[in-house]
Amino acid sequence: MKKILVTGGNSRFAIQLRKIKTNYIFIYKNKNQLNINSLNSIEKNIKKFKPNSILHLAGLSRPMSLHDKKISKSIDLNIIGTCNLVKACLKYNIKLIYFSTSYVYEGTKGNYKEIDPILPWNNYAWSKLGGESAVQMYKNSLILRVCMTEKPFIHKMAYANVKTNFIYQQDLAKKLIKLISKKGIYNIGGEAKTIYKFALKENKNIKKKISKGEFPKKMDMNISKMNKILKK
Repeated sequence: MKKILVTGGNSRFAIQLRKIKTNYIFIYKNKNQLNINSLNSIEKNIKKFKPNSILHLAGLSRPMSLHDKKISKSIDLNIIGTCNLVKACLKYNIKLIYFSTSYVYEGTKGNYKEIDPILPWNNYAWSKLGGESAVQMYKNSLILRVCMTEKPFIHKMAYANVKTNFIYQQDLAKKLIKLISKKGIYNIGGEAKTIYKFALKENKNIKKKISKGEFPKKMDMNISKMNKILKK
């Protein structure tokens, strides 16, 4: 069995992965055990656990405003930390699996394919694209442009005019094992629909909300490439 070292073992998605019996190696008891801003720390863990792949979940995510208020922290964790992992994976010939975001697409036309032009619409997406740039240089890698959320849906209101590809974290955790052997770029998510329709399925009391520019309205991706893998 190939061993997969997971960064960000305390992350919300990693918590879902820990419920599945796989060959993931989680480092979550002490954040200082794996510091992605330290090449020495990364190499120390590679030598200790001898993974075949690294699944990179660590970084700064929400609230989105953090990436406007703490730009340096966003750069350190999402860009420089990822660059360090690329360097280490290159040195030890380890595959890198990088969790990016669907937010790298502009969100103006929808049905985005992996080969479509990208133009992030907020600082969070720019920071994730910064990480992507480094990962793209390393061919032994997989970039997943993910659109996921927690279950149950954490908000009391949902946008009725914003279309996207939300998938619940626990559902993606079950599917991930079929995807991680691939290389290149994959859009990852669920069926394209408005956020309101997505949330309504689990919560009949969810209230409608209208985006007045705070979110692009057509953020949905084409996930046919992902579906071909999952159907095999």
